[in-house]
Amino acid sequence: MIVIMEPQADQSQIERVVDRLKEFGFDTHISAGVERTIIGAIGQKNELQVQQIEAMQGVERILPILQPFKLASREFRPERSQVKVGDVVFGGTHIPVIAGPCAVESEEQMLAAAQAVKDAGAHILRGGAYKPRTSPYAFQGLAERGLEILAWAGKQVGLPVVTEVLNPRDVERVAEYSDMLQIGARNMQNFTLLREVGMSRRPVLLKRGLSATISEWLQAADYIISGGNHNVVLCERGIRTFETETRNTFDLSAVAAVHELSHLPIVADPSHGTGKWRYVTPMARAAVAAGADGLLIEVHPNPEQALSDGPQSLRPEVFAQLMQEVRRVAEAVGRSI
Repeated sequence: MIVIMEPQADQSQIERVVDRLKEFGFDTHISAGVERTIIGAIGQKNELQVQQIEAMQGVERILPILQPFKLASREFRPERSQVKVGDVVFGGTHIPVIAGPCAVESEEQMLAAAQAVKDAGAHILRGGAYKPRTSPYAFQGLAERGLEILAWAGKQVGLPVVTEVLNPRDVERVAEYSDMLQIGARNMQNFTLLREVGMSRRPVLLKRGLSATISEWLQAADYIISGGNHNVVLCERGIRTFETETRNTFDLSAVAAVHELSHLPIVADPSHGTGKWRYVTPMARAAVAAGADGLLIEVHPNPEQALSDGPQSLRPEVFAQLMQEVRRVAEAVGRSI
């Protein structure tokens, strides 16, 4: 349930309500809006408890949260959330672009990619140090050496960095090198990992699972938020269907659905969504028009030599053209890139 405080409720009244909810065995999560504070109370309730809380000073009313995802829902937080990664903000009128290669391969490759995406106007550098691959014989990443190279390249060009974490034991280590932690599609329902990043204070980029419903995706976000980390950005990267012409089916309707159901920002990944570099630019334009709060684009200085995801990676000059085109779309819908 959510406890909606009166607009004039002071901090001491809010604290007393929180303390009482904890006495009743509820986990509490505070959402401080512009006009009023909302307290999310997760746990088993009875009518007497509801009545006693509702009678407390500063409480306006109590409402149930009907969705299975509680903390990610619009019911819990009617206003849209904003998530900061360094000076970059997701969820506002500005649309950040995350760009870089699928995998960190070398210092030379990473620095070339970092400089190219920075010059084109990207806001965050991406690169994988730990790569979950379908085949055990495929390139698995450079591990901690990859993290070092990614962090170094980001500092060289002045961009914050995001990279994927696979193992709960590695969360602290990856957080030392990166400004944002990515949970990949294959780990969206790795609940141990979700709980671990929930205890981190690093912003989290949560990708949609290969066959996950939107509700399951938002419940995965709740795992992170319930651990105390409210800095979650969702990422639509395509889902698995019967279609074989594209790598995945890029579900842009999820952008509109998430905005209706959740307060969390959502970015779109047309690179994984399509799997073919020729489709990335038109789908990036479409994602911005649909209301995406950011883009995730794979860029490699030499895609034909890439150790992973070469067919969907853009050359730097193609990425620069993409940036020009999505800027025009953003302006048409009252936003900026």
